Amino acid sequence: MTETELPEDDRALAGEYVLGLMSMDEAAAFKARLTREPRLAALVLSWQEDFAGLADEVEAVPPPAKVWRGIDRRLFAGARGPRWMLAGIPGILAAALAVMLVFFPVVTGVQPPANPVYHIDLAGDDGTLIFAAGFDGETNELFVRPESGAPDAGTVRELWLIAGDNAPVSMGVLPDAAPARLPVSQDIAAQLDGAVLAISVEPPGGSPTGAPTGPVIATGAVETL
Repeated sequence: MTETELPEDDRALAGEYVLGLMSMDEAAAFKARLTREPRLAALVLSWQEDFAGLADEVEAVPPPAKVWRGIDRRLFAGARGPRWMLAGIPGILAAALAVMLVFFPVVTGVQPPANPVYHIDLAGDDGTLIFAAGFDGETNELFVRPESGAPDAGTVRELWLIAGDNAPVSMGVLPDAAPARLPVSQDIAAQLDGAVLAISVEPPGGSPTGAPTGPVIATGAVETL
């Protein structure tokens, strides 16, 4: 039996699965079938490739961080999973690609937390998302992922915690391009709730003074998931 000979119901279900139209339980049951039915898995892959190809004709215009968070809450309210990973996906493919990321995650050397306690969108004044971050309460690490741009030559980007009226506290130098996990002390973790994170431009190695010395290029409120 070829892909085209699959039952019409299965062809429709594959499309619903890729588009994210199933409930969480229905999607989990359908996903279990993919390990047993290679032709069905191939059909799902075909759907994914077709939708991914549409992105070639869509100009990537990142929405303001606040707008994306509002869309994310409305689409995925109540869903458990790494929703914050989806920040920065452009345009009309957001819902379809969201499901692809949840059920077919890209394997990298540094994995995000499955259930982050906090989420932070670090965006510039124009709304451009610079970094997405999630705090892993099980390991006391902050997963950070660059979303746009790279530091200028001879500079680094440093992450700061701003809790209330307290002076900024460095959380470390951020990676240039790849995701990373930054260890977070118990003292810093206790201050995350309701705090703000900021990114400043610093010389190689980070701020020499223990306080931001360069321009602040992004900020983001720590949000509870």
